[in-house]
Amino acid sequence: MREFAKAFYRSRAWKDCRAAYAKSVGGLCETCLKAGLYVPGKVVHHRTALTPDNIHDPTVTLSWSNLKLVCQDCHAREHKGKDRYWFDDDGVVHPR
Repeated sequence: MREFAKAFYRSRAWKDCRAAYAKSVGGLCETCLKAGLYVPGKVVHHRTALTPDNIHDPTVTLSWSNLKLVCQDCHAREHKGKDRYWFDDDGVVHPR
């Protein structure tokens, strides 16, 4: 979890939103369901990634139109190829 987003992801507003959204879509991975597979959803994913610039904007962070319930595999695919980490000059890995 990125440092700037920790407080948001621990907030009651997010926890309530996440639970309500997951329930509203039946608790199944939306991506798998489109393929005819019934797989439990595990992660409520933000379609538009959260950034330091939008973390305090509820139209991005809490809007159901920006959410998607996915399983762990689909969530990993959503982030595949995205630069989630960086290496410092000593070769130490840091999350973005």
